Amino acid sequence: MKAIILAAGRGERMRPLTDRVPKPLIEVGGKPLIVHHIEKLATLGCERVVINHAHLGEMIEAALGDGTRYGLTIDYSREGEALETAGGIANALAMLGTAPFIAVNADVYSEFDYARLMTAAGRLGNANAHLVLVDNPAHHPEGDFAARSGKIALDGELLTFSGLALYRPAMFAEIAPGTRMALAPLLRKQIAAGHVLGEHFRGRWCDVGTPERLTRLNRDLRVGRV
Repeated sequence: MKAIILAAGRGERMRPLTDRVPKPLIEVGGKPLIVHHIEKLATLGCERVVINHAHLGEMIEAALGDGTRYGLTIDYSREGEALETAGGIANALAMLGTAPFIAVNADVYSEFDYARLMTAAGRLGNANAHLVLVDNPAHHPEGDFAARSGKIALDGELLTFSGLALYRPAMFAEIAPGTRMALAPLLRKQIAAGHVLGEHFRGRWCDVGTPERLTRLNRDLRVGRV
């Protein structure tokens, strides 16, 4: 199975730190955020990972190289200007092949078992995606989608999309490479059509979007808090 780590965001809320360090290379628990994802994917047996980047992307390539040290191959999808999530995936689609692939936001930290996404690939049926939802954090109390009996819905008790998912390439096939496009409208269309499955993860998860959240996460990891 292949995977894409979405690493093209500017990290505006993390400035001035992200003026000199790309957000995926910010350290959490003693190692860059993106390395946590790479190591988990390597352990899963994922042999090829695509990383899209824009802001300070050359630093990401210099830090990670071709992936040999992690036991996999890293390909880079370079964006002159960040294309947002759906646009970034579509731009890298030729590198991801024709089978379902894992997609991970580089700026989240979680203890979710990525093997669950590999298992989900065998259960997609006619669905085009499998999303991982989490409890709503304080900074996003309104949530995004609901999880009901293994399917994702637009109404009900809304949870937050974690940035961890499995997608079929066909979901992005009609987006021309180089197009800037957000993911949420595409997901809502697929959910309304009944083509999205998912689950509710209740373990440790953090969107490392601000210096305060970064400090809190590193503190909690040091003291072993859940």
